[in-house]
Amino acid sequence: MASTSDIKKGLCIKYNSDIFKIIEFLHVKPGKGPAFVRTKLKSVTTGKVIDNTFSAGHKIEDVRVETHKFQYLYAEGDDLHFMNTDDYNQITLERKVVDGSEFMKEGEVVTILINTEDGLPLSVEMPSHVILEVTHTEPGVKGNTATNATKPATVETGARVNVPLFINEGDKIKLDTEKGTYSERIKE
Repeated sequence: MASTSDIKKGLCIKYNSDIFKIIEFLHVKPGKGPAFVRTKLKSVTTGKVIDNTFSAGHKIEDVRVETHKFQYLYAEGDDLHFMNTDDYNQITLERKVVDGSEFMKEGEVVTILINTEDGLPLSVEMPSHVILEVTHTEPGVKGNTATNATKPATVETGARVNVPLFINEGDKIKLDTEKGTYSERIKE
């Protein structure tokens, strides 16, 4: 058993007879009244996100997890296939349980949280940034911008992101997988 002081991003807990992963939290200590923790929880079974507030000191049932490195192999319909980099065992997960799957290219190494009680995978953690090649974008036109103008671009995985006007087809760009946004252009 843990308490609200143990809450951190990525912690898996049992709540309402389901397993949830904490994706955001905020400790709040108002001037009047008791402290509390505002959280955003994502169900690892359905992918549904809910908001919940725990009072300070509230007991929460955490789920013991192990982390393993897996390599993304390929997609087949709505299923994604991964291989454990240690023992070469393969697992299949539904696309909806993988945050940022649109930025995952074949060969990408991700971290998968596995429930130690039943050995089932709970969630997939993408690297914070990935480097992808731009496969399609319109050319930027000089002179019709004010500041921070962007244009849509398609990357090699098929995902669409907004990029600055100076990005061209064939450029490699660094993307933030959590926000799904452009970070920088990679020079080769």
